[in-house]
Amino acid sequence: MLSIIIGADIVPVEKNIHIFESGDAEKLVDKRLFEELKNADYRVFNLEVPLTDELNPIKKCGPNLIAPVKTVNGIKALKPDLLTLANNHIMDQGEQGLYSTVKALSENGISYVGVGKSIFDAPKPYIADIEGTRVGFYACSEHEFSIAGEKKPGANPYEPLDSFDHIEQLKQKCDYVIVLYHGGKEHYRYPSPYLRRVCERMCRVGADLVVCQHTHCVGSMEYFGGSAVVYGQGNFHFNECNNEFWDTAILLKINFDNGMKIEFIPVKQDGLGVSYGNEKTVEDFLERSEKIKQPGFIENEYNKFAEKMAENYAMRIKPP
Repeated sequence: MLSIIIGADIVPVEKNIHIFESGDAEKLVDKRLFEELKNADYRVFNLEVPLTDELNPIKKCGPNLIAPVKTVNGIKALKPDLLTLANNHIMDQGEQGLYSTVKALSENGISYVGVGKSIFDAPKPYIADIEGTRVGFYACSEHEFSIAGEKKPGANPYEPLDSFDHIEQLKQKCDYVIVLYHGGKEHYRYPSPYLRRVCERMCRVGADLVVCQHTHCVGSMEYFGGSAVVYGQGNFHFNECNNEFWDTAILLKINFDNGMKIEFIPVKQDGLGVSYGNEKTVEDFLERSEKIKQPGFIENEYNKFAEKMAENYAMRIKPP
């Protein structure tokens, strides 16, 4: 039986950069979690930081992330077969940061998807032949500060006029299609009504699984026909904060055996690394997944979230 593990954000941070640089897998993940990674046939994560030794932050709101090139040692120790770079931080250190990242990954035999030298190159998917099964990965990101342009490199954007066609075309070449969608509302465990429509459409045109990353919290999931959508996994290895959202995560273990079945592996922050988490993380995830089946639930919850965030947004645009 073929199995693929998908995890969300990987970001070496100041307090554990030295562990990533040393490549000490035993300090990055505990033994039980590492066994899960090692036993899978294929592993996919989101690398949400440029790997570069040159500080050259772009102008943006929010943090400009950076990690030394040498931290690729720890990333490699986690055994990734594919990394998505289609996210809102991959261009935090400009073009040199992106090119330094892809150089480091290529030199270490780690494949990547979701970026390119221009908007014409960035949408290129990655097709993996895993024990005779062709699995296509399509990675895209909501628009922020990292999107590729006609004459500039960057991340592949989600574009309503193009992305659905890309997915449909990829499905014609593959047995399964997995979409890695970097979007959603940070610290919000449900989809917006619009995001839900986008993901449903992705399923209708050929995606077997849509994984929404970016929210920094474990969310919920639902099915459209025989396709699944996961709205948020939490961070995989991003030990920057300690709160109810960042402390826990889930890995998706997708088993292909006469169809697709998904298992959920709980993860928790553990000192400078991560370890196998509490099953309650999965139970809560599944409970939220039942709630979104209720008519009007997503709309009502999103209205509550919007009202809660309104004051915060108003403060950001209020003149000094």
